[in-house]
Amino acid sequence: MQDVDLIIRRRTLLVAAVAGLLAGCSTTTPPIQTVSLTAPAGDDPLPAALAIYAAMPQEEFPIPAVDLGQVEPRFRRQVVEYPTNEKVGTLIVDTPNKFLYHVLPGGKAMRYGIGVGRDGFSWSGRATVAYKRAWPKWTPPDEMVARDPRLRPVSKENGGMPPDLRNPLGARALYIHQGGKDTLYRLHGTPEAFSIGKAVSSGCIRLLNQDVIDLYNNVRDGSTIVVLPDPSMREQPGA
Repeated sequence: MQDVDLIIRRRTLLVAAVAGLLAGCSTTTPPIQTVSLTAPAGDDPLPAALAIYAAMPQEEFPIPAVDLGQVEPRFRRQVVEYPTNEKVGTLIVDTPNKFLYHVLPGGKAMRYGIGVGRDGFSWSGRATVAYKRAWPKWTPPDEMVARDPRLRPVSKENGGMPPDLRNPLGARALYIHQGGKDTLYRLHGTPEAFSIGKAVSSGCIRLLNQDVIDLYNNVRDGSTIVVLPDPSMREQPGA
């Protein structure tokens, strides 16, 4: 690969997805320039994509390969040029364009395709990745259970949903805090490749399981996360 390496990853086999509802997250951020990249002429990125998004049988719950036919090439993981004033290690969620950037040295970033909050469940602002969990338990907030009583069996009072391939948080979750308080929003995995690049969730940011594992391995606790607003979407009340 060239100066700008194309790196990419995979997916799994889950059933539900949606999580958390945030309070807060309402600050403005400076504009951030993005530079879209395409593969150099004659350089086919598909073999690399197939390798990166291959099955992960070594995981506690083996993850199947991603069906790349469900993921537009631009939403596959890749290194891009990304000039920004944010420090190295910062996560930047470009909500309107459905990308998450992990800022790297030298004016570059690792870019991931994401699914974001649907209309009325989006949010924006600056917060912190407080901690991370591998194969986390999922406990839907009381507000979500009230909207969908079918979730009562996995409510907080019933102990939540244990980790496996059906768990909506997927293989990894990064927990977002603001002002020292849990926002209830997460960056988390999903096997639903068709949802990447769309506004589908209850506010959380979803990545392919292979991508969230890569993010989990490279993001430190305490890292800043900046979520850019989407002017076309209504945000969660109070956000």
